[in-house]
Amino acid sequence: MTDQSTRELLLSRIRDVADYPKPGVVFKDITPLLADPKAFTALTEALAETCVRHGATKIIGLEARGFILAAPVAVRAGVGFIPVRKAGKLPGATLAQAYELEYGTAEIEVHAEDLEAGDRVLVIDDVLATGGTAEASLELVRRAGADVVGVAVLMELAFLKGRERLEPALHGAPLEALITL
Repeated sequence: MTDQSTRELLLSRIRDVADYPKPGVVFKDITPLLADPKAFTALTEALAETCVRHGATKIIGLEARGFILAAPVAVRAGVGFIPVRKAGKLPGATLAQAYELEYGTAEIEVHAEDLEAGDRVLVIDDVLATGGTAEASLELVRRAGADVVGVAVLMELAFLKGRERLEPALHGAPLEALITL
């Protein structure tokens, strides 16, 4: 697990941006963390350790910041990386999953051939907020015949109750957040 000094380093590199993307919202900007090689390496190592500990054979990164985190973790852990994209962004045959947002719906897709029975998948994203995108990604993984070994995020915004929404979809797989706010 991630030690306290790593958590403090990561948290110190996350910037609050008030009133973005709309008034009243405090956006958690991870770009300072990504720009700091020590912090980005610590994050990559912590997530790669999670991947190895759970025996993942593939990592899914959720669009868009999840890509930035998941790709180097996959390289470090020696496993495959699969992007889960917004609908209409992937060429060829895809599996799609719609899900509810606070104000409407959205849809994500994965290439149908990228996951198969026997794959052990860790889902990685930057933030767990309301849990809708992560929940939809778990459904995609299972529809492809693969197994979910867990979800790992840099940051969980506990006040948005995403964990509560996501827990039934995890089917007992762990949800790990390096930082919980």
